[in-house]
Amino acid sequence: MQTMNISLPAPLKSFVDEQVADRGFGTCSAYIRELIRNDRDRQHLRSLLLEGGESVPAVEADASYFEALRAGVRGDPTA
Repeated sequence: MQTMNISLPAPLKSFVDEQVADRGFGTCSAYIRELIRNDRDRQHLRSLLLEGGESVPAVEADASYFEALRAGVRGDPTA
């Protein structure tokens, strides 16, 4: 594992310490790692959403499309 040192102003350091204590992290490093993972996952999700938004729809999402989805959830295969 690599090491990275960061400098924080006192109010941010206090906030990190509070989060570590209140949310059950073992160390400040564990908290920071979790923040970085969450940011990485958020960026990945954003890229997937943008990619999907730019793609051509496979089917038209009209009223009949959503009714078929509802019927599937209800377990009605005839709809």
